[in-house]
Amino acid sequence: MSLSPKIIVLDDDPTGSQTVHSCLLLMHWDIDTLRLGLTDKIPIFFVLTNTRALMPEDATALTQEVCRNLRSAIRTEGIKDFLVVSRSDSTLRGHYPIETDVIAQELGGFDAHFLIPAFFEEGRVTRDSTHYLYAHGIATPVHETEFAKDSVFSYCHSYLPDYVEEKTHGRIKATEVKQFLLPNIRQGSVEQLMKLKGNQCAVVDGENQQDLDKFTQDLLTAVASGKRFLLRGAASIITSLAQLESQPNIPEEMAKYKPTINPGVVLVGSHVEKTTRQLKQLLKEEDVAGIEIDIEQLRDKPNQRESLLTQTLDKVKAIYQENKTPVIYTSREELTFERAQRRLAFGVEVSNLLAEVVQGLPHDIGFLISKGGITSDNILRNGLNLRSVRLLGQILVGCSIVRTSVDHPTFPNLPVVLFPGNVGDDQGLVKVYRRLN
Repeated sequence: MSLSPKIIVLDDDPTGSQTVHSCLLLMHWDIDTLRLGLTDKIPIFFVLTNTRALMPEDATALTQEVCRNLRSAIRTEGIKDFLVVSRSDSTLRGHYPIETDVIAQELGGFDAHFLIPAFFEEGRVTRDSTHYLYAHGIATPVHETEFAKDSVFSYCHSYLPDYVEEKTHGRIKATEVKQFLLPNIRQGSVEQLMKLKGNQCAVVDGENQQDLDKFTQDLLTAVASGKRFLLRGAASIITSLAQLESQPNIPEEMAKYKPTINPGVVLVGSHVEKTTRQLKQLLKEEDVAGIEIDIEQLRDKPNQRESLLTQTLDKVKAIYQENKTPVIYTSREELTFERAQRRLAFGVEVSNLLAEVVQGLPHDIGFLISKGGITSDNILRNGLNLRSVRLLGQILVGCSIVRTSVDHPTFPNLPVVLFPGNVGDDQGLVKVYRRLN
């Protein structure tokens, strides 16, 4: 395990730690909290910015604030060697190039920024600079998937140089993007890396973890020779950078971290089709009971919000007293909005409601499973009011589990699963539930 350089991950939702373990996740980014991460014994830490839930101007302002505080914290701690990763979605959704532009402006002097979206555990690979999603053994270019039709972060290209040109509105031409293809990576990339300058945009292939391990080794060699790089990627590049030993906590034995033998609670906010299929399977379990929150009512009758919250918590209490696990989920239909700004704002309203549900849960629950990135961020930050939390590891491939502290005022030692919306097979929620139950 190497302690240098320090790996600083700005995570646009709280699920980017889905391939590592033992490190700190920071829910706040004041200078003192950032110093916790910079001085931690684990070589990597995450700042959960949740910018994917924000409008572009708000994402810009927040990223500026994080970077300026980071600059001060780094100076205070005398950190000389560090590498910044702008972690985002493996299906290309997010505020690119906004976040990389701001990071470059505030922490500047980068020779290049890299797009590395591979996430091997969930079948996201990049070959010949085209990004694919594997499902049932079939490789589909990501622009042909549901994720490319996202109401806020839609895109038309899986070929990453074209994606860059599309997202930068032509500021960076596809022909200007440097490509690190599999043959180059496997033969060695140090010479190519040393030639990069002027924050050139580059895209990186990867079919397996060994590809990114090799690329990372060469990248760190170039960094040691004075090059400065910024990475924009999904979880697999973080695995290579962290260089951690195997996870010490066995996924099948995570139930040992439960503070009580009582049932837990499951919250489902994500609306992608995969989540809906997983939810349907979970609701078939004999010892769970579903509670649907009608988000159309929240949109159309905001004055009844408190009543909706009270009704939900009353149902939770009744189910819990029957020694069953309440599964609280938002209604599954995708609501339409005239503007993306209103769509994002309503998403925040929904996640705020779910955070208030968490605040009202019985204090002796055995576990909490949160499905969806934005949902999970708000639950950690506002529902549980956490400043930082340490990652236990993965309870299922791609699904992080953390635990609150022993002195948490409401939910001490509570295991919390951060389950991304686009991860897992149809039995994914059931598997996690059974492992904790």
